[in-house]
Amino acid sequence: MEHKGRIGRNIRHLWQGLAVAFGDERVRALMAMTLTLIAVASVFYWYVEGWSLLDSVYFSVITIATVGYGDFSPQTALGKLFTIGYIFCGLGLFVATATSVADRLIRGQRSDE
Repeated sequence: MEHKGRIGRNIRHLWQGLAVAFGDERVRALMAMTLTLIAVASVFYWYVEGWSLLDSVYFSVITIATVGYGDFSPQTALGKLFTIGYIFCGLGLFVATATSVADRLIRGQRSDE
């Protein structure tokens, strides 16, 4: 039973940390830029590649996060060129956003101790 209590405390602590992180202006700005880039890429893939909106968002997220399952890939020359630029721009932005959230979480954890 102690194990479940500890898991609950850890989950609660994580949610509190995320609330603090998203209260940070830098984190919110980076998140807004990342979500905007994903939205633009999704609309692009939906329009140019003819994918469903869900497939377009899915591809945009797994590409920017460098997961790349390989189940989708652009078939048009324009789609391939766009993806090259999207990766170069998006990867740095995604890493900066993830790093900023993690840094804020860690700083919040340290101030609680």
